[in-house]
Amino acid sequence: MAIDRLSREALQQIIEGSIKEDATCVIKFYSNKCHMCHALQEYYFDISQDARYDDLHFFAFNIDDYPTAEKILKFQGVPTICVVHTNIGKRKSTFRIMPEPEKPSEKTWYKVRDIKSFINREAL
Repeated sequence: MAIDRLSREALQQIIEGSIKEDATCVIKFYSNKCHMCHALQEYYFDISQDARYDDLHFFAFNIDDYPTAEKILKFQGVPTICVVHTNIGKRKSTFRIMPEPEKPSEKTWYKVRDIKSFINREAL
């Protein structure tokens, strides 16, 4: 599945719970200034192509477009990955932020196996 760039307006709709479609999304928050974010890009794309994740929607969001999102969603720094479940019945969207790795990769911060494990646990 392709990775779509999420706009500020679309992220705000997800945060506010105004998305009426039942969907599970994986969002990578990044910054243009972050070398780890850029290094993670290819791996994130490869993960999005995995057939096990065909029912998920993969997005990337530039935190520079909406810096307060970090505070609203309660995470610090990029790259950050989260899983969002939209419109579960009549409840608001739920956000699950991937925990900081115990032993981060010096190149990409997150390791592919850790991202997949997080997605498998929180999205499937």
